[in-house]
Amino acid sequence: MWYIDKAYIDGKFVTVSGSKEIDSINPANEEVIGRVRLADRDDARRAIDAAVKAQSGLREATRKDRVEMLMALKSAVLRRAADLEQATIEEYGGPLSRSRWVSQYAAQCFSDAANILQSYRFTQKIGAATVVMEPVGVSALIAPWNSVTGSVCSKLAFSLAAGCASVIKPSELSALQSRVLAEALHDAGLPAGVFNILLGNGDDVGDEICRHPHVARISFTGSTATGKSIARTAMETLKRINLGLTGKSASILLEDADLDITIPLAIGAAFLNNGQACVAGTRLLVPNSRLHDVIPRIQRHVSTLKIGLPDDPTTEIGPLASRNQYERIQHYIRRGVEQGAVIIAGGEGRPEGLEKGYFVRPTVFANVDNEMDIAREEIFGPVLSVIGYSDQDDAIRIANDSPYGLQAYLFTSTPEKAWRIAPQLQAGSVLINRIAPELLAPFGGVKQSGIGREFGIFGLESFLEPKSIVTG
Repeated sequence: MWYIDKAYIDGKFVTVSGSKEIDSINPANEEVIGRVRLADRDDARRAIDAAVKAQSGLREATRKDRVEMLMALKSAVLRRAADLEQATIEEYGGPLSRSRWVSQYAAQCFSDAANILQSYRFTQKIGAATVVMEPVGVSALIAPWNSVTGSVCSKLAFSLAAGCASVIKPSELSALQSRVLAEALHDAGLPAGVFNILLGNGDDVGDEICRHPHVARISFTGSTATGKSIARTAMETLKRINLGLTGKSASILLEDADLDITIPLAIGAAFLNNGQACVAGTRLLVPNSRLHDVIPRIQRHVSTLKIGLPDDPTTEIGPLASRNQYERIQHYIRRGVEQGAVIIAGGEGRPEGLEKGYFVRPTVFANVDNEMDIAREEIFGPVLSVIGYSDQDDAIRIANDSPYGLQAYLFTSTPEKAWRIAPQLQAGSVLINRIAPELLAPFGGVKQSGIGREFGIFGLESFLEPKSIVTG
């Protein structure tokens, strides 16, 4: 059993001053696999001080210097890809195929940022002014437990490309993954303090880095409730914020969709990352005239999904990350039935043959009204709601009838139809006949799904601030 009691501050692994400890549980068998001692406010202040000290040097680093740092980080992450993959399986329960993808994606973030940095214009003329894009300054990067490695690397890549030192707070539920990642990033040999990593609770470490006057910017991915709290704290010192928050994405199946292609894609969108994804397409909107054909196809496809141990190469859906997540899913399944929805696949309890671990039965509801809790609230597990619609205007109305607007999916045999509908959907991204995003395009939500954008040029510019210089 492992024990972690160190944070990465000012280029070194240092013992934290905090005293609170929590267990890490393997979600596939519910066994304690490790224990982590959490950092506290004093540790957060040490990390901020280190970042402040490093900021001036990073601000003055040349484009070439930053590109070299980014490529060193890419190489360092690739060298530890197998370890990152194993940590994700053991601590998070991510299926082998996705855990492998995450470790590769984490490395790709740095090369993507380097490629954009190579050609980005930091100075341009606008009328009589010279506009200079400058680093915002020390940035707090807060990553969620459902995608800690990829989220940390994506945020760090563009923070570094812009010339911003950072204090990184991964979820305290991701101690092993964060430790392996910190070791990998350390091996890249970057200047001390350019990035600092510590685990701690939101009410002390999180609050400190969101409140501290020397932190200029916050990039947070997580729930809308926590994002609102962070925004309120950040406004005390008018920090720049980027919030990637809750989603309740709609997948719209148009009348002419090829069901042989569409059903697997729609279910893949709903159940990706064991259903623990803010972009999951958990509302499937189907023409009323096609429900009789769609529902049996969904039942057949769900029945073929392999639910099992995350290190099994054939597993498509592994366990949920924690007991809290398991119980949350059971609550929503019961709530769906109570409010009149009909279970057409799955249901309460564990899948047959899996008596231990936080495994749930992938569940699909039909006869769902968009006012039901299962259609309005982010469940964060493999639960899909099928909602009928009368015509395209009705589909657009239902899709937009949500406090959230992160991502939407459209499935059709006539892409031109989707292009007419996409502009009418209130979502930060719309994917047509695919469920894989474009990782260089801006990503973020509208309404209560967030503020700002990540990835690509927009991700770089989120860490920059324009300065106008005008001569007489």
